[in-house]
Amino acid sequence: MEYIITGFVEAFRLIFSFDPEIMGIVFLSLYVSFSSTLYATIIGVPLGILLGITNFRGKRIVSRFLYTFMSFPPVVIGLFTALFLARSGPFGQFQLMYTPSAMIIAQTILVTPVVMGIVFNQASTSGYNVVQTGKTLGAGKGHTLLLLIAELKGTIMIALVTGFGRAISEVGAVMIVGGNIRGFTRVMTTFIAMNNNMGQYSTAIAMGIILMTISFITNSILYKYIIGDINEYRD
Repeated sequence: MEYIITGFVEAFRLIFSFDPEIMGIVFLSLYVSFSSTLYATIIGVPLGILLGITNFRGKRIVSRFLYTFMSFPPVVIGLFTALFLARSGPFGQFQLMYTPSAMIIAQTILVTPVVMGIVFNQASTSGYNVVQTGKTLGAGKGHTLLLLIAELKGTIMIALVTGFGRAISEVGAVMIVGGNIRGFTRVMTTFIAMNNNMGQYSTAIAMGIILMTISFITNSILYKYIIGDINEYRD
């Protein structure tokens, strides 16, 4: 119990000491997670909408694969990403292995199915009516897609924050492709895992508290500015 209390004390010390290494780890974690979530949103939202509103043979099988990838083990994503980015891999010439870019790529692959699946599920149920309304108004495919995005704004924001939570809490993939290199690819989750393995529990708990605080703030913003607005609109 004592090391838990010590962890809370250490958390406040780390936060208010503004230690350059700790601040660098926090900012790198935010940069990698925000970047991967942004790319996943750009890729996943249009694909989720198109998949949801389009009827084709094998759609049910595709949706099952999509839902499977939503819960795909991060360490497997990291392994396959590493195989492609390694020196002997297809993209080895770009020398991306053990860099923040490799971490962003791995997390983008991890988060995209999450964003896509959430949007797909909502677009499948309410997208048809929006498409029919667009056709009635004479809207083209581009305008109809924009109309769908506007209609699914709340769902898209929920998908975005869910994806961000998935990204910032992930450790397996970034550990494999990033290598947990001090001052270069070390993020909050790998920092926690490393200190836990070394028996430095108070430091691991301290960073865990910082990570939980960031997640809490993110979800609070979602509820206040997105979920709250949706609830007010429904009332």
